[in-house]
Amino acid sequence: MNVTVLGCRAAMPADGQASSAYLVSTDSTQILLDCGPGAVTALTASTTPAALDGIVISHLHTDHCYDVLPLGKAVLMTRHLDAESFPTLPVTSTPPDRPIPLYVPVGGREALGRLAGVFPIPTRPELDLAFHGALEIREYEPGDDLVIGDCRVQLRPLQHTMSNCGMRVTGPDGSSMVYSGDTCDVERLTELARGTDLLLCESTLELPDDVSDGHMSATRAGRVARDAGVGELVLTHFVTADPDWLKARGAEASESFTGPVHLAAPGRVFPV
Repeated sequence: MNVTVLGCRAAMPADGQASSAYLVSTDSTQILLDCGPGAVTALTASTTPAALDGIVISHLHTDHCYDVLPLGKAVLMTRHLDAESFPTLPVTSTPPDRPIPLYVPVGGREALGRLAGVFPIPTRPELDLAFHGALEIREYEPGDDLVIGDCRVQLRPLQHTMSNCGMRVTGPDGSSMVYSGDTCDVERLTELARGTDLLLCESTLELPDDVSDGHMSATRAGRVARDAGVGELVLTHFVTADPDWLKARGAEASESFTGPVHLAAPGRVFPV
């Protein structure tokens, strides 16, 4: 199993980096964890949107879900660039024969429906079916377990400023990774991450014990990794791409966690 960072910026994209989006892949399955602004562009550097087996959204803040509408429209476009209208266009992907499951927290169906309604295409109504023909919205409850392809995804509630679920993804060989979403919930994240091979943990804040806006610092992420006994720690959800600032956060995490500490960056691939 591999984890590919598509976007790692907190809030809005900046410095050429997309917001939160991570591709988990095995030999036969591809799962997108979160889909913030800029994610679809980044995704196309690794795979085609139509090749996804599922999308799972941790919570409904825009920097984690805004690009699901462009994602759905991208899948629809593969169906409507037909050979009759574009006879010399190379075929780069095959449209899926079924909608791709899009797992969102309860309330997501209504919220995304409102989003899609803001941007209708009157001349091509078939392209307004992002959440019907292309993606199939499935609302989940905290505590649910999903099976997507050959992976199991466990969704567990972690405190944030709105309903947020951390995710534990287990591959067919038993390897696992945990993604925090956005949270300041050290205790429950530690339990979710216990014994996992790789912890992908948000590290938005600079001050070690700051928990403002329901976020975590690199220092706290290091403590979680240590107490959970994880194999490796990947810090993500940064407010800057400044290399010195990021290096300092990695050092802070390493004060508690003696295993490998990595800094997420677009395009980085982490084997699990």
